Amino acid sequence: MQKSYRAPNPGDNRQWFLIDAKGQSLGRIAVVIANKLRAKDLPTFDPSVDAGSFVIVTNAAEVKLTGNKEEQKEYQRYSGFRNGLKRFSAAEMRASHPDRMIKEAVWGMLPKNNIARKMMTRLKVFAGAEHTHAAQKPVEIKL
Repeated sequence: MQKSYRAPNPGDNRQWFLIDAKGQSLGRIAVVIANKLRAKDLPTFDPSVDAGSFVIVTNAAEVKLTGNKEEQKEYQRYSGFRNGLKRFSAAEMRASHPDRMIKEAVWGMLPKNNIARKMMTRLKVFAGAEHTHAAQKPVEIKL
């Protein structure tokens, strides 16, 4: 009888990756980030084990949207109160919170469970080229 393999939780031995979003398409970069967070690129992938890596994204303000999405794409938040629905275009979101564009795109590609909420804490997004995680020596991913 063959025993099934269960990937161990890496704990503190997770890898760090650096992605430069300048000029990259939002959806394509979100796929790469989601796969790194879930560890789907590893041969030991198990959907029930949180074995993903840390991902640092720089230049989030310069991510590319194709077509007319800059004006037509809408983000929305709801406070839970009456008249609490707020809508923002992608241009307004880029001006005020460019990091949220990438975070929301990645969140849409992850399963909606407790493991995904932990994965999102390992995503570090910065609007500019500077980041505060140089001590972790991240591996740069070329897209």
